[in-house]
Amino acid sequence: MKATIDRFEDGWAVLLLREDESVEFELPACMLPCGCREGDILDIVISRDVEATREATERVSGLIEKLKKKNKSSSIIKSPGKDEMPEQ
Repeated sequence: MKATIDRFEDGWAVLLLREDESVEFELPACMLPCGCREGDILDIVISRDVEATREATERVSGLIEKLKKKNKSSSIIKSPGKDEMPEQ
């Protein structure tokens, strides 16, 4: 994807998509290569990191399982049954 640097505003670079210049988006100016100026054309590549996504999913799933086990083994709050209704 190619984009043109339209302008800089408060630390942000405002970019216009080359294919359709009505599409405008912003990036922090610090993410651009050094020396970029208004009018420069950038080649922007976005790729999906399948391996990192898989690792993050596994890590979060493991944490969720640990929490579930911890909740089961910790003090269980017993809800009152029919015969055990709290007094009001």
